[in-house]
Amino acid sequence: MQVERRFIAGPGERSIMVEQAVSSSVSAPPHRLRGSIGVSGIVFLVIAAAAPLTAVAGSLPVMIALGNGAGAPLTYIVVAAVLLVFSVGYATMSSAVTETGAFYAYVTKGLGRAPGLGAAALALLAYTAVQAAIYGLAASTMDAVMARFGGPDLPWWVWAFALMALVAVLGYRSIDLGAKVLGVLLIAEIGLIVVLSGSILGQGGAEGIEFSSFSPSSFFSGSPGIALMFAVGSFIGFEATAIYGEETKNPRRTVPIATYVAVITIGVLYAIASWAIVLAFGSDQVQAVAAEHTGDLTFIAATEYLGSVTSDVMMVMLVTSLFAALLAFHNAISRYSHALSRSGFAPRGLMGVHARHGSPHVGSLVQTATAFVLVGIFAVAGADPVLELFTWMAGVATVSILVVMVLTSIAIVVYFARSGADKRLWHSKIAPVLGGLGLCAITALVIANFTTLIGGSRVLANVFLAIIAGTFLLASVTGHFVIRARQRRDATPISQQP
Repeated sequence: MQVERRFIAGPGERSIMVEQAVSSSVSAPPHRLRGSIGVSGIVFLVIAAAAPLTAVAGSLPVMIALGNGAGAPLTYIVVAAVLLVFSVGYATMSSAVTETGAFYAYVTKGLGRAPGLGAAALALLAYTAVQAAIYGLAASTMDAVMARFGGPDLPWWVWAFALMALVAVLGYRSIDLGAKVLGVLLIAEIGLIVVLSGSILGQGGAEGIEFSSFSPSSFFSGSPGIALMFAVGSFIGFEATAIYGEETKNPRRTVPIATYVAVITIGVLYAIASWAIVLAFGSDQVQAVAAEHTGDLTFIAATEYLGSVTSDVMMVMLVTSLFAALLAFHNAISRYSHALSRSGFAPRGLMGVHARHGSPHVGSLVQTATAFVLVGIFAVAGADPVLELFTWMAGVATVSILVVMVLTSIAIVVYFARSGADKRLWHSKIAPVLGGLGLCAITALVIANFTTLIGGSRVLANVFLAIIAGTFLLASVTGHFVIRARQRRDATPISQQP
């Protein structure tokens, strides 16, 4: 037997908590998410959000052209190292955080409910923005694929809404189904990246195998700050391991392992793939070639080292990579909404859990509607899906998620200092502090180069930065007053309440 606590209320009455004995065999509470996803499933979801093929074929050429050229591989390693150190405290604290809110739950436990709500708002902003960005890039890629293979010539937004409908169907269903779909797509795209990298390295590249890409001089050449921006953007989504804690078999074990595996896998994959692309053209020439062929640098390498058929396959698989990322971010957003609703800081309807699928289906539907409206605004305005929708929203997402991770680092340090839940110096103090300092440095570099990141004017950059800051402040302040109002209400005797 176990005790179940319920809140009941009549019209106009204060909710009263009652305890009822229930059988221990009763299923999970109606507002708890259900699933049996394991380490591999979470890793698939997280790496899918990072979209490896999108990073290698889309972001990497821009990173080489505008950033530090041949120093791109070391840039990925630097970012992976910072995130891995950050993950030590993140994973250690996961034993105390199994709610689906992830960053929201971490910041709330460490810094309080109001800052936690600010972090949740920023995380929602980041994931919503990056998903909209990916819809723009995916639609543009679909258009290119259709043009290459003789398909219909349709407006980009038609492809965006078609992908949105498919994401909506899978997002509504069980997380296990989504993980299986992403697993198949992810294995295929990682396999293609590995084959391309192996072929280039096996053939010795353009000028033979050399390791200058991993030297400090290469890292600091050109514009390392811009390179770091693109590298961080390529990792967005890794932190989502904790979002799925409630739907795992053993969250205390699964989440930490999945976090480490995801960061290491993404970092190693990006470092080797970027090194191979550099060698494909030669470390001295790759930046010039990337500047001239930014859109198809990786496809040129695939054609030269694997043949034109593989290049065509890569273009098609770029669409599936982007789709996998869309589904992963859709799942993350719907679970954040569910967590906020369950804690009473979002409409109660978002607490809904599907009786059969165990998924936050109401939040999933709302997320689909939000994406439809946001992408629709850009479509009605006649915006370019890549130069405006993708670049602007990706810039907002990168800054937002970095700020949230900095807040999470601070929350981890404060939590362990107050609770003493873990006495290991490295896990509870040193690693969280070092990770936080590294994230602060990267955030400063990203903000300093934000105008370049979004490809817009200084005025536009300032507007977006103001939106990011305003989102956090508004959510935090609103949360503070809502919490105070609830505390006063709870302190008032029932007989004196209206």
